Amino acid sequence: MKKTKLKVITSDRDYRRALKVIEDLWDAKPGSEAHDTLGVLALLVEDYEKRVFPMEAPDPVAAIRFRLEQGGMEQKDLVSILGSRSRVSEIMNHKRGLTLEMVRKLFDELHIPMEALIPRHV
Repeated sequence: MKKTKLKVITSDRDYRRALKVIEDLWDAKPGSEAHDTLGVLALLVEDYEKRVFPMEAPDPVAAIRFRLEQGGMEQKDLVSILGSRSRVSEIMNHKRGLTLEMVRKLFDELHIPMEALIPRHV
């Protein structure tokens, strides 16, 4: 195996090279030097992608609206999950945030992934 020089990825060219090396090392035996190199390169690629291709945190209200649409439901169907009609209205109009209990209920009853309901601040 050719020794791979590891360095911080700072350009598209570095990025493409790293992806090629990752592809070449994909089946490396766990515990081998090649497998260790694969792991470090994956971290370097992940760091570059976070810096160059940042993703916005999901909008919980958009996730809820999407699930309602998928299920042929309306906003009023959320009252049993979120509380009163006014609370549902406040949440759906971004005037009130979701509590942890609301997130759990939305996950349990509507199967909305928690990652879509809890915005991460990066």
